[in-house]
Amino acid sequence: MGVAMDGTAARRTRMARGLTAWQAGRAAEDQVAEHYRRSGRPIVASRWRGEQGEIDLVAREGDAVIFIEVKRAETFAMAAERLSRRQMDRICSAASEFVADEPEGQNTEMRFDVALVDGTGRIDIIENAIGF
Repeated sequence: MGVAMDGTAARRTRMARGLTAWQAGRAAEDQVAEHYRRSGRPIVASRWRGEQGEIDLVAREGDAVIFIEVKRAETFAMAAERLSRRQMDRICSAASEFVADEPEGQNTEMRFDVALVDGTGRIDIIENAIGF
């Protein structure tokens, strides 16, 4: 039989879970950033925020810009399910803001990757996962 919590205890439990999820997400982003760096694609921004929203990671591959959304869950399938159409639209809008400052502006070569991280820390990169 479960033990009932008062409002304060329940709030602390939610806050602790939220902090744990935030830390796990941040660790996954750091892990994915290192993966891109090791493959010769430097990270130029982390948690870049524009008026349209936030992009987890931004990398370069030559003149191209790679926008990376990181999703973490126990399994790759569960992580993939966490990416909604609304998020994809927000990422594309934020990416448009980001490239406005690039020399080629909206003509900048872009790619949208999704990096899935499972509960054991394995990474699965889906290149060109988000299309316009």
